[in-house]
Amino acid sequence: MQLEPITWERMAERLAARVVERTGARTGGRDEAPWLRMAVDGAPAAGTGTLAELTASALRLRGRSVLVVPAQGFLRPASLRLEFGREDVESYLRGWYDTAALWREVFTPLEPGGTGRVLPDLWDPVTDRATRSPYTALPPGAVVIVHGPLLLGHWFPFDLSVHIRLSPGALARRTPEAERWTLPAFARYEAETDPGTAADTLVRADDPRHPAWTGLPN
Repeated sequence: MQLEPITWERMAERLAARVVERTGARTGGRDEAPWLRMAVDGAPAAGTGTLAELTASALRLRGRSVLVVPAQGFLRPASLRLEFGREDVESYLRGWYDTAALWREVFTPLEPGGTGRVLPDLWDPVTDRATRSPYTALPPGAVVIVHGPLLLGHWFPFDLSVHIRLSPGALARRTPEAERWTLPAFARYEAETDPGTAADTLVRADDPRHPAWTGLPN
């Protein structure tokens, strides 16, 4: 695998240019949605939100409407997440994130013939209450960027996906002590889902100051 050194800013610019190219080529016909769905996948320590926001800014400068959706806003209530304890790896992999709500509130409205009305978040993990955020009506040509962990194992219909990979050592170093119980979950995610292969683009970010990536697919 050949990796090219790049800055986060330059990466965001190139991702934004590819997104504009893809949305501009769409006709919005019956079998083609006029919106584009992008993923920035990676463990919390990978800082997926940084690349998502940089790409969103680059898209807005190109005149595109963008909605950034953190997967953290679709956590299930604590009573369900923690049913089998606060550090249950299987629960973290399969039950922490409300994938049904992501399908219902984010992906289904963006299907061909969909309404384009997307809910940016559903649950506040700090207050453990519904956020009651209003729906966002996205115009044709808009882009939704979903970022967070474990996104590529649920068959979400992303049009463009990026996986930010950390080596096991870097992931352990950059994960806070209280969250290191999740490390086996990410090891299983790598083994079972192989997100680096599943994604359109792989980013290596062991040193966040010097990322490298595989570039964009042809």
